[in-house]
Amino acid sequence: MALQWMILGYVVAAEAAVAILLTLPSPKLIKDRIVALASLFLQPATGVVPFAAFQLLDIYWKNEHRLMCTSEVCTAAERDRYEKSIYKAQRNAILCVFACLLYWCIFRICKFHKDIKEKEEVEKWYKNQ
Repeated sequence: MALQWMILGYVVAAEAAVAILLTLPSPKLIKDRIVALASLFLQPATGVVPFAAFQLLDIYWKNEHRLMCTSEVCTAAERDRYEKSIYKAQRNAILCVFACLLYWCIFRICKFHKDIKEKEEVEKWYKNQ
């Protein structure tokens, strides 16, 4: 189970790096190349969205079927283990949300950049006529 979260963590880190590269100011030629490269990886990276959604469903199911440890019968160690599992579930849920959110941001940034480039070409075409 930890392997899934490690992979999702690496994916989120890679998406964050790509999002930073896309939003940093850079010369037009370099920006075009970065956007083209990011666009190539968008379609295969779509698999991260259903993977994260499945992980969120898994977190929800485990939360609904988790044994509660709030009474006086529980020992301190059991309470600590229960709280630790809650914190892990919250961290993993945030990781899943960030994976989907960063994918969407990269997709929109690439789309906006392509739309701007297309409009600049149309404007250049009208100026030449």
